[in-house]
Amino acid sequence: MISPIATLIVGAGPFGLGLASYLQRRRHDYRLVGKPLEFWERHMPRGMLLRSSANWYLDPDHEWTIERFFAQHHPDRAPAEPISREQYLAYMSWFMQQSEIGAQPHYVRHLTRNGTAFTAELENGETIRARNVVLATGFRDFACYPAGLVARLPEGRYQHTCDAVNLDLYRGKRVLLIGGRQSAFETAALLCEAEAAHVHLSYRHDTPRFVEADWSWVETIVEQMASHPAWFRELTPEQQEAYRHKLWAEGRLKLEPWLESRICRDEVTLHPRTEVASVTRKPDDSLLVTLTDEETFVVDDIILATGYQVDIKRLPFLSEALQEAVAVRNGFPLLDVHFQSTVPGLYFSSFPAGQSFGPFFGFTVAVRTAAKLIGEAVC
Repeated sequence: MISPIATLIVGAGPFGLGLASYLQRRRHDYRLVGKPLEFWERHMPRGMLLRSSANWYLDPDHEWTIERFFAQHHPDRAPAEPISREQYLAYMSWFMQQSEIGAQPHYVRHLTRNGTAFTAELENGETIRARNVVLATGFRDFACYPAGLVARLPEGRYQHTCDAVNLDLYRGKRVLLIGGRQSAFETAALLCEAEAAHVHLSYRHDTPRFVEADWSWVETIVEQMASHPAWFRELTPEQQEAYRHKLWAEGRLKLEPWLESRICRDEVTLHPRTEVASVTRKPDDSLLVTLTDEETFVVDDIILATGYQVDIKRLPFLSEALQEAVAVRNGFPLLDVHFQSTVPGLYFSSFPAGQSFGPFFGFTVAVRTAAKLIGEAVC
C-alpha cells in the first residue's frame, strides 16, 4: 500500500526531531522514519560527556529546552556541570514526548524519484510517496577510515570509535587509539575507567591544551543564519576557510579541563607528532606497533578516532539516479538557502549541509536553524 504525504523525514536523531517538531506544531503532513536516537544509544559510549551547553536544545519554537528539562528532572544540577550522554538521551526522549513526535522505527531501503514525487521503500515492505524528502541521517554512514592508515593495519583488528562503544570489552587489554581530538582523549579516559591495562594515543600534532572550549561565537552565527541563511556562502573562499579553521582550532587544539586528571595517569601514554608506521601480528595474536618516531610497543586492539567525512554516495538507500542528479563538492551536496539540493524536493540536513552552510551544521547547535529554514520551505 502506498501512503501519499507532503514531507518524509529520514532520520530520527536531533536534526530529524527538530524538524519534526517544527512541522508537528504547524500541522504539516509529514512522517518521520528511522530508529529514534539510535546513533546516540548504539554508537556513543556510556559515560561520555558533551562539550555543548544547554543552549544547544532542539526545539525551534524555544519551548522544550534543555534547561526546562533539567529544571523538571535534575533541579539540583549545577549549571556548569557537563551534560552526559545519558542526560542528553533522556532530554531527547522527553522532547519527543512533549512535542508529540512519533517516529516509524524502520530504515529506508531504497529512495527513488518518479516525476515530481519520491518513493521510499522501507525495510518492513511499506512504500511511502512524498513530495519532499529531508535526509537527516547524521554521521553513521560517514565514518572515516583513512585508506593509507587502514592499509597498514591487520584486517579485523581495528574498529572505529562509533563501533567500539562497549568499553567493558577492553578490560585488561592494551589498546592503541589513533587520533588526537576530544573524542580520542575521552575514549582513552573511559577505557581507563573500564580497567583497560594500558592505552596509547598516537596523533600527528602537538598535544592539545586542557582549556575549556568557547562555542558562544558559533551559537551567535548559527542563530543569525536563521534570518540570513546565505551568510556563509556570501563570504569569500578565504573568509570561509578562516571560519573553518577557527572552528577546527576550537575543537582540535583544546581539550575540556574535566579530562585532564582522567588522562594524566600511568595507564595512558601519549605519542604526539607520530603516525603508525607498521603493525605486525605476533604469534600470541597481540600486535607489535611501530610509530614513525621508531618507538615500538605491543597492544591487543586498535581503535580509530579518525572522525567522519561526508560522501553522499555512501548513503546506501539513495538510488543511482538520485546520486548522479545531486550536485556535490568534496562529497557534500550543494544546497540552496533552504537546504534543498539540485534535485527539487530533496533536502539535506545535519552534517552534509556543511559545504553550503558552514562546518557549524555538523553540530546540534544548528538543529533549530536547519529546522526553521527547511520547515519554511516545505510548509
